[in-house]
Amino acid sequence: MEQLFEHTSIRRVYFTLAMPVVLSMAVTLIYNMVDTFFVAQTQNSALVAGVSQGAPVFTLLIAIGDIFGLGGSSVISRLFGEKRDQEGRNVSGYAFYAAFFWGIIVSALMLIFKDQALHLLGASKATWKYADEYYTVMAWGAAFVVFGLAPNNILRTEGLALESMKASMTGTIINIVLNPIFIFTLGLGAAGSALATVTSNVIGDLLMIYYLRTKSQKLTTSIKETKVSWDLKRQIYAIGIPASITNVMATLAMALTNRYLIDYGADSVAAMGIALKVSMIINMIFIGFAFGAQPLIGYVYGAKDRRRFQGALRFDLLVVCGFALVMTAIMFFLAPIIITWFMKDPTIVKEGAIMVRWLVISSTLAGFTLVFTTVFQSMGKALPALLLSLARQGIIFTVAIVILAHFFGYHGIIAAQAVADLLTAILAIALFARYKPKF
Repeated sequence: MEQLFEHTSIRRVYFTLAMPVVLSMAVTLIYNMVDTFFVAQTQNSALVAGVSQGAPVFTLLIAIGDIFGLGGSSVISRLFGEKRDQEGRNVSGYAFYAAFFWGIIVSALMLIFKDQALHLLGASKATWKYADEYYTVMAWGAAFVVFGLAPNNILRTEGLALESMKASMTGTIINIVLNPIFIFTLGLGAAGSALATVTSNVIGDLLMIYYLRTKSQKLTTSIKETKVSWDLKRQIYAIGIPASITNVMATLAMALTNRYLIDYGADSVAAMGIALKVSMIINMIFIGFAFGAQPLIGYVYGAKDRRRFQGALRFDLLVVCGFALVMTAIMFFLAPIIITWFMKDPTIVKEGAIMVRWLVISSTLAGFTLVFTTVFQSMGKALPALLLSLARQGIIFTVAIVILAHFFGYHGIIAAQAVADLLTAILAIALFARYKPKF
């Protein structure tokens, strides 16, 4: 482990850690595309819209899991860099069990407040049935989705990115196989899409537990090794909560966009649901690179290695922003063709293509912001990480969509994310100038 993090070239260690995460994200991306494809093959715009309205629930569950996955892995990486291996091991045990416990709590709350949540998600009379079916299944399986984020991220702190990838990819492939069976063969519709997701997460979770128990030398699944100091718990939550807020804000942004678009009909909501999945072609991959680099950045920061820290940051920015820029150009021109893969309705194709272009045009700025967000998380800098997490799809996005919808209507709604990305990138530059390492 020390050889990899301390002596291997930045380029090599970066891709050693990041590529398994990127490949895992790519398979997840394929799942998201296939999932949307199968749902869209019903050619029922109300069903597609209902699933789109329920989709933020999955993002919310990932957000809660990130508290322990990203928060725990950030602390563990820095502890390993400081040679405090036993404390890092205990943090892994704490994160492992805390994630499942809170997943059960979240599942109960989702079921208790189901009607209120569906109203918040923007479910209408036309889409309520489908949104309800999707939401209910996801609520019952919430604990497994939340839990999986802990071992998924923790494995990478010991350089076991390949094992993390294998577990994630296996679950995702199973998801792809189960989707058409549950949706069409068994006739479960929206509920079938959610059931495939939950089932695949259970299988992925079991594989990650297996790898933790058989491949790891420094991490643990033992409940006897979960005792950590209050200061380390504070650090986990101080980094994990801002990290999770990124996904919480994404959930709220999707729900808010759907609420504004529903006034223009279910077709507009369905088109946005497809467009968001298409834009993930860029977003999921650069998320994989940025998250894959976190263990390296956390380790060299903990070791106070200024040269490797700066080198890792520069290379991370080059890869993420370079990839996003190239893919933006490609997606901008292929948008109408890609939308037709999902639905043939001329209205949805036209609207979806415009939405895709607005969503991807600022992808390079979004990637730039994500790099600095993950760097702050790796450094244990909770405040700037929190501010960036709240900004892009939260406070800045909300202000942007309210103002732009008021003055420009439909076009203002779909342009809101691009405006928010520009303003958040400026904020990221200012925050890094204030919080960059002094060693």
